[in-house]
Amino acid sequence: MAIVNSTGLLPLDPEVNPGCLPVLYRDEHLVVIHKPAGWLVHRTGLDAGETRFVVQTLRDQLGQHVFPVHRLDKGTSGVLVMALSSEAARGLVQSFERQEVRKRYLAMVRGWPAEHIEVDHALKPDDAPAHAPAQPARTRFERVATLALPVPVDRYPETRVALVRAVPLTGRRHQIRRHLKHVSHPIVGDATHGKGAHNRWWAQYLGMQRLWLHACSLTFTHPISGQCVEVTSRLDQSFNEDWQRLLTEGWTIRADDPDLGQTTR
Repeated sequence: MAIVNSTGLLPLDPEVNPGCLPVLYRDEHLVVIHKPAGWLVHRTGLDAGETRFVVQTLRDQLGQHVFPVHRLDKGTSGVLVMALSSEAARGLVQSFERQEVRKRYLAMVRGWPAEHIEVDHALKPDDAPAHAPAQPARTRFERVATLALPVPVDRYPETRVALVRAVPLTGRRHQIRRHLKHVSHPIVGDATHGKGAHNRWWAQYLGMQRLWLHACSLTFTHPISGQCVEVTSRLDQSFNEDWQRLLTEGWTIRADDPDLGQTTR
């Protein structure tokens, strides 16, 4: 985790307390947290049975109002930024709308995709009417690790999965999930776009059921100071224990990957 500015890198230690959301960075204008998988960003009638909400929990944790400026799906873990003032919120929302925020994700996908893929495939919003045009959408993917287990699942003689880094170049809803489905390498644990047999096998094998998608990093211009801020949630940090469990398997991992941290050693 670091602020990146003209003077170099200033390291920041995450503020992690029992029962609290891990705070990766905080100043008087904004706060960046690690969102656990399974948490909603805010209340919604579409998931009335859920009781864990980032906005309400963080408000109580910090003792002040917070302004959500972007979102992660319920099943996605990782870096999430909130504003602490309306002025900062406006600036951050504009940065996201202008696609000036750089995002980096890791996903576990079915099969072994090519080492580098760029998907340029327009997407229509999920709730758009049938006649609505699809919107341009581009994502770059890079394979960083592979794993094969000698267990037949579905019609395949063995189970193959890969870790891929995803860098969305546009900001469509469910873009990474839908683009990986488009290239026939859906994310494991994706109930909407994935493969049910693989999802069920991995949930039983790992003893946990989740969408294996992680927001590793956000890089953006601070809405007040104008500095460039980069905040990361590496997989070797204590609050990513689910990913650490996954990485105890016999992966072939590219050395010194920046998002995997010490799990590569």
